Amino acid sequence: MRFFKNAIFLSVFSLFSVPSIGQYVTVDDTYTALDLVQNVLINSPCANVSNITVSGDPFSPSEQSFGYFNSGTGIFPFSDGVVLSTARARRSEGPNNNLIDEGLTSWLGDTDLEMALNISGTYNATVLEFDFTPLTSKVSFDYIFASEEYQGTAPCRYSDGFAFLLREATATTPYQNLAVIPNTNTPVLVTSVHPDIPGSCPAVNQNYFGGYNGPAAPINFNGQTVVMTAQANVTPGVTYHIKLVIADHENIRYDSAIFLGGGSFKVGADLGSDRLLATGNALCQGENYVLDATEPGLNFYKWYKNNILTGVISPTYIVSTPGVYKVEVSLGASTCIASGEVTIEYAPLPSLTNTTLIQCDEEQDGIALFNLTRADNIIRQGDNTLGPVTYYLNLLAAQNQDTAQSITNLGTYLSNPRTVYASVTNTSGCSSIATVSLQISNNPVASFRDLEKCDNDGAIDGYLTFNLREADPLILQGLPAGLEVQYYLNRQNALLQVDMLPDNFTNNIVYQMFVYARIINGSDCYGIIPLHLFVNNNSPADFEDETVILCEDTSLSLEVAPTFNTYSWSNGGTTYQTSATQAGTYTVTVSDGNTCLATKKFIVVLSKKPQITTVDIDDFNENGSTVLIHYIGSGNYEFSIDGIIFQPSPYFADVAAGEYTARIRDKNGCGEDFQQIQVLNYPKYFTPNGDGYNDFWSIKNLPSLSNMKINIFDRIGKLVYQINSKQQSWDGKYGAEDLPSADYWFVIHKEDGKTIKGHFALKR
Repeated sequence: MRFFKNAIFLSVFSLFSVPSIGQYVTVDDTYTALDLVQNVLINSPCANVSNITVSGDPFSPSEQSFGYFNSGTGIFPFSDGVVLSTARARRSEGPNNNLIDEGLTSWLGDTDLEMALNISGTYNATVLEFDFTPLTSKVSFDYIFASEEYQGTAPCRYSDGFAFLLREATATTPYQNLAVIPNTNTPVLVTSVHPDIPGSCPAVNQNYFGGYNGPAAPINFNGQTVVMTAQANVTPGVTYHIKLVIADHENIRYDSAIFLGGGSFKVGADLGSDRLLATGNALCQGENYVLDATEPGLNFYKWYKNNILTGVISPTYIVSTPGVYKVEVSLGASTCIASGEVTIEYAPLPSLTNTTLIQCDEEQDGIALFNLTRADNIIRQGDNTLGPVTYYLNLLAAQNQDTAQSITNLGTYLSNPRTVYASVTNTSGCSSIATVSLQISNNPVASFRDLEKCDNDGAIDGYLTFNLREADPLILQGLPAGLEVQYYLNRQNALLQVDMLPDNFTNNIVYQMFVYARIINGSDCYGIIPLHLFVNNNSPADFEDETVILCEDTSLSLEVAPTFNTYSWSNGGTTYQTSATQAGTYTVTVSDGNTCLATKKFIVVLSKKPQITTVDIDDFNENGSTVLIHYIGSGNYEFSIDGIIFQPSPYFADVAAGEYTARIRDKNGCGEDFQQIQVLNYPKYFTPNGDGYNDFWSIKNLPSLSNMKINIFDRIGKLVYQINSKQQSWDGKYGAEDLPSADYWFVIHKEDGKTIKGHFALKR
């Protein structure tokens, strides 16, 4: 179903300003078919017209879908003419203040129209048709197509159909449709001629769209095309049938009309299309062009240029300058004077520059490899509107633009010194020719140059970014002033000047490679020199970062190999060694014979002499005693209690009773400290049997008992003995009585207030 549109479209068609009352198109629908054709549309003695008919739908009361229109004093492009509509013709009258949307499904369409447009389902057809016999070879007429479907998004999808169908009167072949976009076979429709519809569809043939109409337009349609011309070549004396038809498509809604210009149906001489700059088919400067108005029979010809009689009376006219050319042909003894007119404009030829390409003869054999495209921009003087440059070996081929003889290997053209010819065409299709002189240079240049750099980019890997401009003075040394240098990856690229290297180039072969320096004098090759790139590096042994120890209150000598050229220490030293007296990071940067640098870092760590503060002894443990050494100092220390085995921890477990030396020392030799200690324990049993072995119970190595007491109790808690400074062992007696074998308990009250308890066995 079609998109339903507003009756009034508010955009204003730029062709029409707002007319006042009396400036609208008016329609008279009482004209007969004979009146419409002979008195309005054709009005010419150059065609014999017959068999005229018109058909449509007779609206009540007696209104027709066809008629004569007149624009009065308005600004409609045609002063008068014929209107054919899919509604009542009088509905076409301005202003554009109501929607034309009428007709009946019983008002049928037209099968010839459907066949010409390759559509089906037409309704409300209006047809004006007649036979005519032309006296000349061309027929044409002017028209405007207008429609209510020029609104909203409808142009993207919907259009009524119309066609101007022509064929010989006795033929049964398909009609030729004359209502087409110029120089195409595309029918003129709402869908084929419209501006951009934002969000729906792009513009199509917008240059043929006349515009949208405001409410005060001269006609009552929402939009229309520009004035267009239908034309065809015909054979004089042959009778043709023409059928002008318009119809609604798909349904009867939203009507359309054709406005045919009064007197525009002309049978005249065909001088061809205008040759204009605007349409891109202008003649080229210096070109002669033949206008041919030849018609069969004994005729008389008059030629005009810019409305001035030229005096030429032949059927042809040779044009060599721009102007408006017109011919009048008096056809035999008839009163028919056929006329034709054409506008001729001339386009200037491309302005080209002759040039010279001088290439280096690398093989010294008189032949060089040229890149002809290097001359393109010079030849065209930088004008990018010109077409591509085509090169030829001979002038005639260039003049004839015989591309079969053109040079095809433009980028790699191997040649001895010679002249080639360059042809360039502008947008008007006009061409000019320039000469290109190919010459060879054999200037003496160096066989090679070296560019050495140190690999100092932070990663010593043999790859480095070179600033090739640093090599320019080396390349140009001893050569004339004013030369320039370009750098390329290989010799052929240098010859052809393709893929020039950037100024900052990183070698892609490790440590060394060749690039090629092309020396140029303007656009000419002066010579090509290989440039050898070297990536040097200074990677001495033992230059990794190193951590060293500085003992407190001493100095430390830092040094590297004495074989380098220069030395620079972070503390100001300039020899291969320096002295460090405090902790910190020291660096030395050295250079070799290539001035390449290397840097070594010394991390100096201060180590202080250790000092034992206290030693914690947890003794009298049944499961073994422990020793913990407390100390002060900063360094990498290790610990021992026997002077033989050292460990990183100051904690010792499962220590047997005895005398020890608690020792701490710096692993890097920065000093040590020690302290004598005793680890105590008690016997777990004794045997007072008088055999001289293990007859007494005492604690060895116990410090002075002057302030310490050991109380011994039996199992029921009775104090049976006390060990002190006078009595330092127990013989197992209570007074003079031997106590029996049993477990006995002891309690030690130490000077520091600590109490130690335990038990042991008396065995008899």
